[in-house]
Amino acid sequence: MKIGLISDTHGVFDPAFRQFLDPVDELWHAGDWGGDDAFVRQITEYKPVVGVYGNCDSRSLCYDFSEYQFFTRENIPILMTHIGGYPGRYSPKALALIKQLRPRLFVCGHSHILKVMYDKQFDCLTVNPGACGIQGWHLVRTALRFDLKDGKISGMEVFELPRAPLARQ
Repeated sequence: MKIGLISDTHGVFDPAFRQFLDPVDELWHAGDWGGDDAFVRQITEYKPVVGVYGNCDSRSLCYDFSEYQFFTRENIPILMTHIGGYPGRYSPKALALIKQLRPRLFVCGHSHILKVMYDKQFDCLTVNPGACGIQGWHLVRTALRFDLKDGKISGMEVFELPRAPLARQ
């Protein structure tokens, strides 16, 4: 199963990201969607989506997406939330969920910083795709693509674009 991972779109999902994500079977969005209902539909109609809401999202989005998702793909337990942190610096809520649910893959957004780190303490890969929108302080917009098969995570690919302002799509 090929997964595309994005976060912090803040109302921008341009054609270059779509092209990078075209081969994926499922798209994961780690929060801060931004935009209006039509923008969210643009993403959810593009690919099957698993997502969470972020701290900048409207209250109406909370009806469609929860604060966190815990699910399994290819025998890998996955935890996704928007504000999560990283090994040694998890947010208190994320740490409590990691201790309780014991995911092998932890996905978060919020920081706008691309990070892929292995957490030895919890035997868990922590992944933040950075931000693919133009709102924020980041200089490069990023997304990830990877494979899940038979309990293994492989083929991690990074896509980067400059943060130059674009017309909203």
